[in-house]
Amino acid sequence: MHGPSPDILHPFNGEPHTVFLKNVITRPTIEVGDFTYYNDEAHAAEFESRNVRYHFDFVGDRLKIGRFCALAQDTTFIMNGANHAMTGFSTFPFNIFADEWREGFDPATISDHLRGDTIVGHDVWFGTGATVMPGVTICSGAIIGANAVVGSDVPPYAIVVGNPGRVMRLRFDEDTIERLLEIAWWNWPLKKITRNLSAIRGADIDVLEAAAAGYDSGHSRLDAAGQAG
Repeated sequence: MHGPSPDILHPFNGEPHTVFLKNVITRPTIEVGDFTYYNDEAHAAEFESRNVRYHFDFVGDRLKIGRFCALAQDTTFIMNGANHAMTGFSTFPFNIFADEWREGFDPATISDHLRGDTIVGHDVWFGTGATVMPGVTICSGAIIGANAVVGSDVPPYAIVVGNPGRVMRLRFDEDTIERLLEIAWWNWPLKKITRNLSAIRGADIDVLEAAAAGYDSGHSRLDAAGQAG
């Protein structure tokens, strides 16, 4: 065995509180990578309808979440459909309620301010109640603290807390972060990930680089029969 299948719906002993998220996504405008999971005691399988808000096809924005991300309960993504026009005195959306209120409405007063796709990298951890605003990019390795509201892009391996969300610190020095992004262990075949979990879970970048180069975490060369996988 080389870990669970990413196609399992409930990977935590079959318990309904945790889902591999890609298996409950139906919209083509949402993409989720393998092994990314969402935990919710009551509504895990309803993530798409409950946690991705104001996501309308006519707006055209996409939500993309990478591999091996961990989303705690009530992690919420606010999409561009939540925007109101802010170019005049009132922000009230008159145009959506009555035909006669649509007359003279200029869609550009909203569309010109849309921020595009929301993108989450790989191996990102979201704390309980984290909220991501439209058009934000959260890079790989980041940690989003509980109840943080993320309104701007998050660099790789940053820890973000608060409302508005701010980068409290980077998890590693810049050189280590560059090396981690080059290694990109989340793109390895599952057999290789499983074989090198001690290096992935560890904190020795040299050991992880050796694994990436085709050595196991004990620095012994893998055999030539394709085991580097």
